[in-house]
Amino acid sequence: MTLLEAIAARHSVRQYQAKPIEAEKIQKIQSLIDECNREYGLHIQLVTNEPTAFASGLAKYGKFQNVSNYLVMVAPKGKDYDERIGYCGEQIVLLMQTLGLNSCWVGLTFKNIETAYTINEGEELKLVIACGYGATEGVQHPQKKQVKDVAVNKTDAPLPDWFIRGVEAALLAPTAVNQQKFEFVLLPENKVQTKTSFSLVGYTHIDLGIAKKHFEIAAGKENFIWA
Repeated sequence: MTLLEAIAARHSVRQYQAKPIEAEKIQKIQSLIDECNREYGLHIQLVTNEPTAFASGLAKYGKFQNVSNYLVMVAPKGKDYDERIGYCGEQIVLLMQTLGLNSCWVGLTFKNIETAYTINEGEELKLVIACGYGATEGVQHPQKKQVKDVAVNKTDAPLPDWFIRGVEAALLAPTAVNQQKFEFVLLPENKVQTKTSFSLVGYTHIDLGIAKKHFEIAAGKENFIWA
């Protein structure tokens, strides 16, 4: 499965099988985590065989079942790192999808288990990502927006195919309560700018990072530069 195929196949999954993730798959995931942490200054950690974070009433309210593996998305405090968390987190999520695993971004309905991971001074836990072998593959949520709703053309030419492909993939990105509070703006010289709009829910910069990863995969890095 390619990353582009993983974008189309991946849906949020909240119920999991009682099946451990194999050591060789953990090694591949950990290798990418280490790469993201080095390159983007993050402190993402993979927690395995730890069932208590999703065993509380709050998690049951969120309809989570049998979650014992999750990514803790730790980064320096402040919103400056939110987009990096989304961008790198989705890169790891898509890798897991290619490995036959499922996942779900989780902002609130989990319990902090401080003994399961490390948060250094000046860092904070942004959110977690449940992962493992899903009881199902999940379902596609109805898409609220179309390309025309989030694509802005500031050139004299029609939108190129690569840009449209990128926006279509961005619209498949998971966002908090499916809010999709982002725009992709095509500028001259194949530069692409992104924008977010206000949300009472929050998480817009994390959502944007996720969407940018999808856009980049589908559009092709060779076709544009981020403005």
